[in-house]
Amino acid sequence: MSRFLRHIRFTHVVGGFLSLALVLFGIGLLSRENMADKPYLRIAGSGFIFNYRVADAYYGFTALVQRPVRNYSRIEASFEDPAGGPPHLVSAKLTARTNRYGLRSPPLRSIEADHPYHVSVRLVQNGDGAVLFTDEFTVTSQISDRVVPPEPLTIGPGYTRNPRLPNGWVAPAAHQALDHPE
Repeated sequence: MSRFLRHIRFTHVVGGFLSLALVLFGIGLLSRENMADKPYLRIAGSGFIFNYRVADAYYGFTALVQRPVRNYSRIEASFEDPAGGPPHLVSAKLTARTNRYGLRSPPLRSIEADHPYHVSVRLVQNGDGAVLFTDEFTVTSQISDRVVPPEPLTIGPGYTRNPRLPNGWVAPAAHQALDHPE
């Protein structure tokens, strides 16, 4: 083995490393993703949230930024109002700290089970106001908001029962809300 090591020169080692670097560079070049082929945003998920403890119901989505965008550009969303009013407009400013943004509607009422609610999303570039991305989709709840009480169940920092809650109010079972829509 020592005879073999005597015949290896510095130029052989450098040549070997250069060949390996060239092969790895070629593999990286062939397997890279072209950023121009990706959309600016990807909607990662959406859904309804019913928080009966605080008498709150809303819906929203999570968006992932997949391409470089100027800081302080905005994701703007328009959420259909289940009560029939004008759409709720919500926006979030993009920063370099994260690529994941969650947008949600304000608290809502009149949510019906199995009814698709329309969401419109667009990405507006900071500075020139160019619209870089648009998407539209629907979000459907499996239950209605009848499971949400008219007032929060508890008040204060503890779990003190809310005295304004109607006496005897009991949340309808989720299966009743699904089986017997009003």
